[in-house]
Amino acid sequence: MNERSGLADRFEEHRSHLRAVAYRMLGSLAEAEDAVQEAWLRLDRSDAADIENLGGWLTTVVARLCLNVLRARTTRNEGPFEATEAEHALSRTDRTDGADPEHEALLAESVGLALLVVLDTLTPAERLAFVLHDLFAVPFEDIAPMIEKTPAATRQLASRARRRVRGREPSPDADLSRRRPVVDAFLAATRGGDFDALLSLLHPGVVLRADRAVGPTPEPLVITGAQTVARGAMAAVQRARGTQAALLDGSVGLVMAPLGRLFLVLRFTIADDQVTEIEVIAERERLHAIEIAVLTD
Repeated sequence: MNERSGLADRFEEHRSHLRAVAYRMLGSLAEAEDAVQEAWLRLDRSDAADIENLGGWLTTVVARLCLNVLRARTTRNEGPFEATEAEHALSRTDRTDGADPEHEALLAESVGLALLVVLDTLTPAERLAFVLHDLFAVPFEDIAPMIEKTPAATRQLASRARRRVRGREPSPDADLSRRRPVVDAFLAATRGGDFDALLSLLHPGVVLRADRAVGPTPEPLVITGAQTVARGAMAAVQRARGTQAALLDGSVGLVMAPLGRLFLVLRFTIADDQVTEIEVIAERERLHAIEIAVLTD
């Protein structure tokens, strides 16, 4: 009993790290917890005395479990859950899977909503190589056997994933240094419910266009005027907490991704530090055609 208790204590020392690896691999806290629990069960059934590097052994087990989940998703051609389900999860208080939606929302934001969105576009092997190497400094020599590749091929997978995460080079007219503060201020004002601050960012003749998937009407929506657009943004305060700045085809915009699942994006046209036009895109085909990348600080 003491020996098993000691093993459990040693496992607990690695739990937070394993959960962090699994969450970035899967983008779902419930699935990450399942992978970590399965790693414990496998450790408990093994001869732990023969394991020289327990942390490395557990990381490998969790990574392989996550890889299997990702490959199963690819076979079914689906993610862990859709964005609409993620939004629903944020408002639920009767969760039976042990996951706290508020905690998961905070976790997703801390990891990076845009990063989670981009990670979902990678192949399972690319995601594993990038997450383990770039986020947790696991050597390519240790990653390669997990995906049955050579270290050189694994390095290429991580490089390909890295390019996807970083996105294309911003166009010369993107002027991120001037546009990003405006977009960040727009998001901050919306999150904080600061109507006056939001109004100051909008050109008096600002135009907002939303496609038919945004709702609540089945047809595309066009709204004009700073007051009207600002009032509409104030109605989306709850959704704004699942929103983050990102690169959209090389230009700064916002991704709304509750729990890291892409729901819609906002493109901005900015002139003289004011927003003159906002395009809200939620149609699946249009979203999939946009290259989303992570904004660096």
